This record gives sequence, structure tokens and C-alpha cells, in this order.
Amino acid sequence: MTRLQEVEAKLEKVRAFLQERGLDAVVLTSRSNFAWLTAGADNHVVMCSESGAAPLVVTAQGQHLLTNNIEAPRFEDEELGGLPFEIHFMQWNEEEPLGMLASVAPRRVGTDGAWPEHAANVADDFARLRWQLMEPEIERYRQVGAIASRALLETGQEIEPGQTEHEIAALLAGKVLAAGATPVVVLIAADERIDRYRHPIPTDKTLDQRAMLVVGAVKWGLGISATRMVHFGEPSAELRNKHRACCTVDACFNLETRPGASVAEVFTRAVEVYAETGFAEEWKLHHQGGATGYAPREYKGGFDCEEVVLEDQAFAWNPSITGTKSEDTILARAEGTEFLSSAAGWPTLEVSYGGAALERPDILMR
Repeated sequence: MTRLQEVEAKLEKVRAFLQERGLDAVVLTSRSNFAWLTAGADNHVVMCSESGAAPLVVTAQGQHLLTNNIEAPRFEDEELGGLPFEIHFMQWNEEEPLGMLASVAPRRVGTDGAWPEHAANVADDFARLRWQLMEPEIERYRQVGAIASRALLETGQEIEPGQTEHEIAALLAGKVLAAGATPVVVLIAADERIDRYRHPIPTDKTLDQRAMLVVGAVKWGLGISATRMVHFGEPSAELRNKHRACCTVDACFNLETRPGASVAEVFTRAVEVYAETGFAEEWKLHHQGGATGYAPREYKGGFDCEEVVLEDQAFAWNPSITGTKSEDTILARAEGTEFLSSAAGWPTLEVSYGGAALERPDILMR
């Protein structure tokens, strides 16, 4: 399937969505939906923004990009060339985007964001269109997984005691950027900060003995989430026991996430495994992850989650036990779980769940 064929197939899904909801057009402002519909194009300028620099508008008759004279050349040359999107632009100092919208979609309009104000918000329902991945998307996703895995491996091998968390974060983020991806999440904890914080934003704290490396890497709109643990010297028996237990919970999440499975039941079973391994209360200290893909979390798992795992849907579960964590991004395939991020080159630990053995990333000893 070519990129053009992928885009055309997705446009058919969008037009079916419009018909089902009685809309004449949908305005797609989010970076996630832009990347999905364009088969990997990028419309961001500000790295931390959820919305892009130019929205797409799809109607029953056509598909349009609304932008300004600053962005139009790049979109035409580097992002949308060869794709059937008509580019409309105004001068950067003109504040009339609604006029451009009215020229292509004058009536009933839905939106995935806050613009335009008069449109019906259809963000949650529209997001479902991107949950089940096509084969070209899966192939791109594997490449993103390889980038994240390699960045974590090289960072884990190169860091040294005495470095600050900021310096370690710069090393990890730089490797992701050098490979052509965007580091949307970089969390680094050294020593006691691993025990204290589940979301450790990097600080000037210097590394002594232990490090937790967390990365969220995005390319073509597809995001990989993964975590690795590093230890200088021999880890304590207590930490090894915690890490094995955490990896066992992770194995439960990953092996139970099969097409057709109830997400609530997957979550419930994992909470039971927390208790079976001796850490019954730890799941309460942090969310456990959930569905991913074009958003860091399309939704989080929980006891009350009403979703069912779809075939070829991505998940990133992130169980943690104070002092350690296990996380990779997987794909729920008909033939079984596929790991998109991998422990290639990283030491592994074999854990058992439900009669099956699974290799999970161990603590890297330096």
C-alpha cells in the first residue's frame, strides 16, 4: 500500500464518520489527527503543543489545509506533496481563518479541538478512527520503536555517576532527536528520587548509584513509551525482588492484552498479580498505562474502562513498584503480542505468567 492509498483509505473513513453524524465537514486541529490522516506528516511548530500550526478540513467533496504564507511552502514541499490536499493560505498578519473555513465548509461543522467555536466537538468519537492501525502504520511504528529502544540502550551504557539528571536527559533526548524523532517525554530519576516520584522531571540531582530512564518518542505521529533501570554495582536483594515482581505484573498486562479482551478485565487481573507478588497496594500509586498510538494515552486502563482491545491496537502499560518500573509499547496482534520497543542489547529477566515465559528488561548493571 502506498502512502497515497493509505490516505485515500482514511479519507473514506472520515467521510463515513461525517455521514453517520450528519456533518458537512470536520476540522482537524490536533497534531495526532493531522499525522494520522496524512500518513505521517507533521504540522507542529511549538513542540509542546497538542494542536498544530494548520488545521485540515475534510468535506464530502474535498480535503483542505488552512494555513498562512509562512507555513504553506513547507507543507507543500515537505509534508503534503503528492497527497490530495488543497492548500489555502492567507498572509501571516491577516486574522481571517474563519473566512477560509467558510469558503470550503460553510455549514454543519465538527471539530477535534476548540476551533472553530461554533463547531460541535467530536474529538473523542473521531479518535477511535485511529486506534486500529493499518500495516503501513505498523511498519512505521516498528521504526519508532527501534529509535526509542536504541536511545535508551545507548544512554544506559554511557551515563556515569556524577552526571546530573538534566545532563542524562539531554543525552537521551539528543539521541532521539538525532534519529529524526521527537522526545515528547523525558523523565529521569537518580537514586532516592526513583523511590519518591512516579513522574520525575529531571533536576540538578547528581547520579550516585541508581537511575531510571523514561522516554516518549514520536515520529510520523506514532508514539513509543518505554522505561529502563540502571544500577552501578550490585542491586540489593530487595530491589531485585521488586523488579521481578514489577516485570511479572508487566507480563500479565502484555500477555492479557489480546484482541477482543476487556480492558477492565486485563486491568483487574494485573491488580491481582500485584497482590500475588506481595505488592498489593502499589498499583494505587500510579496509573498503569493503557492504549496508545497517535496520542501518549488514547485512554487509561481501569476497573471501569468499557473498551475492548482491538486487533492491531497499540498499548503501553507501565506498572511500577516503589524503586522500579517496567514499560514497553506493544501491539495486540491476532497471532499474539508484538513488542514495538524492545530490550535488544539490554539484559533481560525471564518471568512467568499464565504458563508462559516472557523476557522483560532487567536492571542494567554497570
